Amino acid sequence: MDSGSGRQQTAPRIPRWITLLALTAIIAWTVWLLRPTSQPQVSIPYSTFIDQVRAGNVKSVQISGNSITGVFNTPIVWPTSTPGTTQSGTPTAAAPAATPETYADFRTNFPADVGDTRLLPLLEQQNVVVDVSAPPTPWLTILLSYGLPILAVVGVVVWMGRRARRGDSGVFNFGRTQARRYEENRTRVTFNDVAGADEAKADLEEIVDFLRDPAKYHGIGAQIPRGVLLVGPPGTGKTLMARAIAGEARVPFFSLSASEFVEMFVGVGASRVRDLFEKAKGSAPAIVFIDELDAVGRRRGAGLGSTNDEREQTLNQLLVEMDGFDERQEVIVIAATNRPDVLDPALLRPGRFDRQVTISLPDLKGREGILQIHTRHLQLDPDVDLGVLARTTTGFSGADLANLCNEAALFAARRNQRVVAMADFEEAVDKVVLGGVRSLLLDEEDRRIVAYHEAGHALVAWRQPEADPVRKVTIIPRGQALGVTEQLPDEEHYNQSRGYLLARLAVMLGGRTSEELVMDDITTGAESDLVQATRLARRMVTRWAMGGLGMMAFESDEQQPFLGYELSQGHDYSEETATRIDEQVEQLLNERHEVARQILSEQREALDALVERLLSEETVVQEELEKILGPRPEGAEVSDVEEGAPPTPA
Repeated sequence: MDSGSGRQQTAPRIPRWITLLALTAIIAWTVWLLRPTSQPQVSIPYSTFIDQVRAGNVKSVQISGNSITGVFNTPIVWPTSTPGTTQSGTPTAAAPAATPETYADFRTNFPADVGDTRLLPLLEQQNVVVDVSAPPTPWLTILLSYGLPILAVVGVVVWMGRRARRGDSGVFNFGRTQARRYEENRTRVTFNDVAGADEAKADLEEIVDFLRDPAKYHGIGAQIPRGVLLVGPPGTGKTLMARAIAGEARVPFFSLSASEFVEMFVGVGASRVRDLFEKAKGSAPAIVFIDELDAVGRRRGAGLGSTNDEREQTLNQLLVEMDGFDERQEVIVIAATNRPDVLDPALLRPGRFDRQVTISLPDLKGREGILQIHTRHLQLDPDVDLGVLARTTTGFSGADLANLCNEAALFAARRNQRVVAMADFEEAVDKVVLGGVRSLLLDEEDRRIVAYHEAGHALVAWRQPEADPVRKVTIIPRGQALGVTEQLPDEEHYNQSRGYLLARLAVMLGGRTSEELVMDDITTGAESDLVQATRLARRMVTRWAMGGLGMMAFESDEQQPFLGYELSQGHDYSEETATRIDEQVEQLLNERHEVARQILSEQREALDALVERLLSEETVVQEELEKILGPRPEGAEVSDVEEGAPPTPA
């Protein structure tokens, strides 16, 4: 590879007809070498053979199965000159009409079915040399046994030679890197194609400036960071950000997933790491992007059964390569992960991935910018308001917003529309958030239970000022849920108060409480609600000191990704404290259960009215809720979507 141009020099390709001609010549030569070679033989009847033996004219015979071949002492003329008789005068059938020729070799068939016990004594009496051997191997069998392996070896040699000319030498290419290289002259992704991550782009501007003009930094003795770790939830655009850095700097970009390093053979991953960095150094200045770094960079020696020699050797080689960079080396390693908590501490120390750039979920302004990017190629109706869409998509990542735009375009195309309307985006939001509509037929009793369940969620949320406003209630089965209560915040908040969390717990338990109050029975539909409520209550007690345990915080088992790590390290609190934690979680849930019961009991008429509207209309939006339930108390904070009556946990 030419480090100046960054392009790989390839050898001229051999014409296909030359390869076919060479293979044809090899096959012909193999057939010629394996062809049967023997003297001309005459086929004579068995009786003629016996006559020749008695006459002492047979020198030797070779018996192979039912076939007998041999050599005459004196060559004979065949067919015989006297039709109808043998040379000994024995009458025979009419001789064949053929030109007589002289033969020294002969062949005949032994009558195996009849047998001839006099043959061997007769041969011995006439001093005939007898050779008994196995039946001869057919020439086709010989060709398949010897010719095809030769062709296979030749084919492998030709294939390896062509791979070597393309620069992919090595046995089966195991030790070579699988990284894909994107040249700087291809269609580029720049920071203009990335929205919703302004802080991250500001942090990475320095990396771009270094790759554009490394001499400016080397001239004053500055050292650029060797590794940059992009951290953020899935779908926030970490890979897109890395490509944008390469596009802005206009340098070669080597991209691969960390899982491509690891193979079943120990040492292959380490070899690929070495090969990757050799190619990157040969193309410097360059960027090496490793996606999903946690696949190879997991903490060593954590938990039970976590030893993996291949993965750990690959990680060790990666650490060595990053340490081995020349101080003036113009190669930057960018890695992405959504699990920084599982990475080995050696990766994160200064000198390796010593910069961590957090790419979080986009805010309101960022979501609007992402929607503008993903709707540039769509034909939009004038009624589409991206600002409203941005407010209704709180918690969406960049990938979610891209999927939302595509779903809206698909809905418009199904209706044979020429433009994408706001109604298409609203339907797409429902599909992304709530799931697709299921054609599930429920009887009247099940529909009534689902309606009371969802009405319980909605009414408890409506009557608590701290809870999120209810946007929509539906008993149409979507995804895994039989009904859904959707809540939407008035504005974004990054801190959640204790009052908001308590209200959220009451909303989660509102569906189950409504079933108890009205049906005088309970169903399995609240399974997901109970799981989510228990998880939230435990976090409030153990992490955020919102229970009755004072200011102490406790690590939770659900936080530990390594199997057995908690067992090997032990708890940081006693068994007595664990019992108190369980008691506090139970007490918190029971208190919010009573709050939900009190609200529903006092608003029983409003609950029944909402249920009747749901049974008739199936979906009730915010404006209709206000008419049925009355004005909502002021004060709303961060929201979520409460799923009610799912057949299985959501």
